[in-house]
Amino acid sequence: MASVREILDLMDSPSSEAIDLITRAYNFAAEAHQEHFRYSGEPYFVHLVETAKILAELGKGPITIAAGLLHDTIEDVCVTSKQIEERFGSEVLFLVEGVTKLGQLRYRGVERHIDSLRKLFIAMAEDIRVLIIKLADRLHNMRTLEHVPEAKRYRIALETLEIYAPLAYRLGMRKLTRELEDIAFSHVNPEKTDEIKRLVKQKNKENITNLQKFHKSLLKGLAAEGITNIHSDYRLKSLYSLFKKLERKENDIEKIYDLSALRVIVPSVADCYRILGVIHGAWRPLPGRIKDYIAFPKPNGYRGLHTTVFTGDGAVVEVQIRTKEMHREAEYGIASHLSYKQYALKRGQQSFSWLRMLLPSIVRFDRTPETLQKAENKTADAQAPRWVKELAEYHDQVENEEYMQHLKNDFFELRVFTFTPKGDVVDLPVESSPIDFAYAIHTDLGNHISGACVNGKFVALDTKLQNGDIVKIETKKSSRPNRKWLAFVKTGLAKKCIRSALDAEARSQSA
Repeated sequence: MASVREILDLMDSPSSEAIDLITRAYNFAAEAHQEHFRYSGEPYFVHLVETAKILAELGKGPITIAAGLLHDTIEDVCVTSKQIEERFGSEVLFLVEGVTKLGQLRYRGVERHIDSLRKLFIAMAEDIRVLIIKLADRLHNMRTLEHVPEAKRYRIALETLEIYAPLAYRLGMRKLTRELEDIAFSHVNPEKTDEIKRLVKQKNKENITNLQKFHKSLLKGLAAEGITNIHSDYRLKSLYSLFKKLERKENDIEKIYDLSALRVIVPSVADCYRILGVIHGAWRPLPGRIKDYIAFPKPNGYRGLHTTVFTGDGAVVEVQIRTKEMHREAEYGIASHLSYKQYALKRGQQSFSWLRMLLPSIVRFDRTPETLQKAENKTADAQAPRWVKELAEYHDQVENEEYMQHLKNDFFELRVFTFTPKGDVVDLPVESSPIDFAYAIHTDLGNHISGACVNGKFVALDTKLQNGDIVKIETKKSSRPNRKWLAFVKTGLAKKCIRSALDAEARSQSA
């Protein structure tokens, strides 16, 4: 059986206080679960250790890891809340109880269990670490899902695919997202999984051959420029991600250029752009396929340079260029470490408003062990992303059917990245209008919108925004929301603000 040392070895120089807390949680959980076994027949405690190891890999602190070890003690082995609080403190108890509440939600499909989803988002809004523990717990459960009875297996896989994998993606935890998606997809739709595997088997073989040839040429080209301090490897597109992209590309695999990619990891941002210049100097880039996510990061925090080039022998290759810091962020998201904080705050981009709200919770809660016992105001400190709070609050004002539509539009569907004239990113659902854009920035801006310019041209307010659009909002004090707007706005926030303004106007007229 795994030892506590395996968890500690994954942490970054834990102090004696951190080691003591995790060791005590490890021993307590081992004793509490000693008669508890999984479907596979292995001791249940193995699952708790694996959950804690995942949290340690994500860079979480001792309180979160301890809660990961203890997260099933209340629900499964009748340990009391008082026992946990007395031994490990109120903050660990808060997290354990939060995960316990999520474990009591029984999912039967996104369409049928709106109330369970609302409770999930409320729990997330109270403390985002609850979700991160739950994601670690779910990841290990998915790795051993074949031992679960078939009927239950399908439910867990569907819930993972429809809820937890999208949540991990929105938090930038791409490594978790890929594994959650692919395992869940293989259980939800095994026939389609096998079909895609067959489809890409030969294609990937060709792509790897092309990548290897290009890789050798690239290394020679970089060495000629004196660039040798790099790390490079290959990335193959995950099965579920490919499945979704094939749906958007009319099932034509020839239209997909990123089945595989060469990743180049370098020391600095300057090196990223220097290498991009070397590549474009030697190989012709494919038009429209140059993506600068360093200057304009994705709203979930992803940064890097992407380009697709013609190799000269009839093939095309995608290259992704990142620093080491960017690579770790791309794999583990904002749960991994704090180095993104200064960057996001310095750039001050609109799209990172939820990220800036989330980061303080990591700073305060995963602090040095010397201050572990000083945490008192846990829920106030653990700020969740704004979109999480909106999903939790929106349900109180609408019927279940509209809430489901709100979830689909604002959370589960594809997004478009638009820009203010200053270059700030505004993340919106597909088919959003300038009105959605205005409300995403500020309620007053939406309430007084009189017109909009997209890419320098005046457009109708029901125009559907596209990726990369630069949007300028015109306002007048006399402008007011119109009921007709409700027919074409996409975001729940816009609909909520429009209804609120219309109701206020009706009350003032009847007074």
